[in-house]
Amino acid sequence: MSTYIGASGEEPEKGMKLVAKVRGAVNTRMARMQNGQDGGNAPGRGTAVITRTKPKTKKPSLYRVLILNDDYTPMEFVIHILERFFQKDRETATRIMLHVHNHGVGECGVYTFEVAETKVSQVMDFARQNQHPLQCVMEKK
Repeated sequence: MSTYIGASGEEPEKGMKLVAKVRGAVNTRMARMQNGQDGGNAPGRGTAVITRTKPKTKKPSLYRVLILNDDYTPMEFVIHILERFFQKDRETATRIMLHVHNHGVGECGVYTFEVAETKVSQVMDFARQNQHPLQCVMEKK
């Protein structure tokens, strides 16, 4: 029959008693820490569990920027507006302009509130500078 000798040279029964004693001390300390009763051994060296909560951010509301038809603004001017302020290519701008002409309203793009508001303002200012009654509005999508 062989006898187990632990790393520090003690017999198994003594080693098991030592492990149980250490576990008991650790469990007691952890219980105190959870209850807020343990001040820690060294200043600033205590342990704590920090839970990180990820803030839930809401997606911004989107707004459609629309051009309204009128009987006075030239089609070419509407195409120019779409190319300049909404970065549309010539073909897409022409398609949107024809939709405005045939249906009375056309969507230039979908943007967040601030961007949509800026685009509407830019278009309206540019139309007034060029003496056109073109109307540009935004609506929540």
